[in-house]
Amino acid sequence: MKKGIFICHCGTNISERVNVERLKSILESDGYLVRDHLFLCSQDAKQLILNFQDEVDGFVIAACSPENHETYFSSFIRKPFVIVNLREQCSWPHRDGEHATKKARDLIRAGINKLSYIKKPKTVKTKMEESVAVIGGGIAGITASIELAKLGYRVHIIEKSPSIGGKLLKFDKIYPLNDCASCVISSLISEVSAAKNIQIHVYTEVEEVSGYPGNFRIRLRKKQTYVDWEKCTGCGKCIDACPDRAKVPSEFDDGLTFRKAMYIYSPFAYPKKAVHDPEACVNCGKKKIGTRRLLRSGKEYLTPCEKACPTGAIDRSKNWDPEGEVFEIRAGSILLAMGYEVMSKDSFPEFPSHLPNVVTGIQMERILSPTGPTGGELLVPETLRKPEAISFISCVGSRDERYHTYCSKVCCMYMLKQARLIKERNPEIDVFIHYIDIRAPGRDLEEYYTLARKLGIKILRGRVGNVEPLNNGKLRILGFDSDTGDPVEYTADMVVLATAVELRESERDVARKMRLDIDSSGFVKEKHPKLQTFETSIDGIYLAGCVQGPKDVTETVLQAKSAALSVSSFLGKGEREIDVETIIDAERCTGCGMCIISCPFKAITAENDIPEINPISCRNCGICYSVCPVKAVDMATHGKAIEKELEGLKA
Repeated sequence: MKKGIFICHCGTNISERVNVERLKSILESDGYLVRDHLFLCSQDAKQLILNFQDEVDGFVIAACSPENHETYFSSFIRKPFVIVNLREQCSWPHRDGEHATKKARDLIRAGINKLSYIKKPKTVKTKMEESVAVIGGGIAGITASIELAKLGYRVHIIEKSPSIGGKLLKFDKIYPLNDCASCVISSLISEVSAAKNIQIHVYTEVEEVSGYPGNFRIRLRKKQTYVDWEKCTGCGKCIDACPDRAKVPSEFDDGLTFRKAMYIYSPFAYPKKAVHDPEACVNCGKKKIGTRRLLRSGKEYLTPCEKACPTGAIDRSKNWDPEGEVFEIRAGSILLAMGYEVMSKDSFPEFPSHLPNVVTGIQMERILSPTGPTGGELLVPETLRKPEAISFISCVGSRDERYHTYCSKVCCMYMLKQARLIKERNPEIDVFIHYIDIRAPGRDLEEYYTLARKLGIKILRGRVGNVEPLNNGKLRILGFDSDTGDPVEYTADMVVLATAVELRESERDVARKMRLDIDSSGFVKEKHPKLQTFETSIDGIYLAGCVQGPKDVTETVLQAKSAALSVSSFLGKGEREIDVETIIDAERCTGCGMCIISCPFKAITAENDIPEINPISCRNCGICYSVCPVKAVDMATHGKAIEKELEGLKA
């Protein structure tokens, strides 16, 4: 087998450590055809490789990670080939050029050994579902769904809360224009609810994801509402009838207020339907769910909420299944658009988080919002007095080795926004911002920061050392101004903690059900941080919004629209061509079933006691190859080829 070896300099990324000329000389003396190029991923390098297609039986591409360019090379190389990673595995980890060059030689020889055992896999074609599952009903999910619907795809929006809209429902304004957040999200909700090819599943969670790219099966669980939503008009009379003692902290107001056992998620909820929370219910009517209670007259006794409902949507005598409804949808592609959560203020012992006048940034959003607990009037929680001074503290849980080392990206700007709104509406209030670094990248944001200073907001560089509660209900702030070198001490009526943006554990669990990677910061990992920022390690699954990392509204919308186009590009072909990489030799197989048990994708089934692999479901992970006791499993580009590659390293 005549082999051609093509070595990439990768600019200087490889050639800075690896002596390419010496490496060429060594390999040419071994009898191989060897060529080098500054960038093998360039068009002229492509032509160089094509010129030798008829002269060699296989290629060794000695370049960077196959994650970056394997798809590119496979698009035009018609002979067997392997990619040897000289950048990440050789040049970058080593400072000694002599050692790096020797290692490069060994890696290439191992690749040559592997090449001899690579087989060209057969291919099969499969049709793809022309529908998309969008998991998450915030601005990312809604934006992507609208774009996909315009492109002609059927879309399923899956949202675990009782309403779509996400965090933006809670906000008053959006920087940098300080435009109305409710206006933005409500117009999008109107558009998505009117689309005929978008189906919205609220109060619904993902139970299981199976299938394969182009044909995913998603098992969903619609949580029990204990209200007939087909009859419910969202009038709210059941909420008025529900006793005040049946209350729990409001999710929509982030614990600043309470909601009743009967509730509608928000004033802008879509669908605007009531939900009954049995854990908050005090059973004021002495009538358990699933039971009937008759009056002496023989008529059925109705509880206050049943009596108040004008359409009969509430029926406690009905045998409601507390587990809700389980159903399955099919989708050709999945777009993860789950939103973020901010760290709870209780996570930080250095602040008196038990006090109601110490709030998080998201709670301040609710205080400033006209749909919030005070109707948009700035009042201190619990006392309901107008504050004289407010202190904002940045990077609480971010850029901190105790919690998260990453920057939460949006905190500086939303602190400036909230501070500006407070100062513009209440010029007499003293507003302080304590920061490590003000990060205001992008158009109009530096100007936004400058205007905040001109309004008289005191922006102090340096951490806050302590927040002490005083007997009069105020808080003493002890900090340091690193610009002047002076200590800072003052009293404030409220403290706002800009706590870190993070992904909820429940959202990470959804990603794990799809076998996606979670990065070191706890977000879903993209395929490539620069080139494939909204693609994942699994074809057909895409990312949009804060599921991949902290983002503001502008960036989220941009990524959602881009991800929708990628989904369309993936599904637009109508069918996929799949390499049949893994096969089972029926003559060698003993029918032990180890491969069936071990396959995480349920791609192997038994017919007449002999396992068969469904090539469409198979992800070529190699687990069946490794567990087979009689080596009956063969992999076209892995398996024995990897064994021979390792032998080449030892030689």
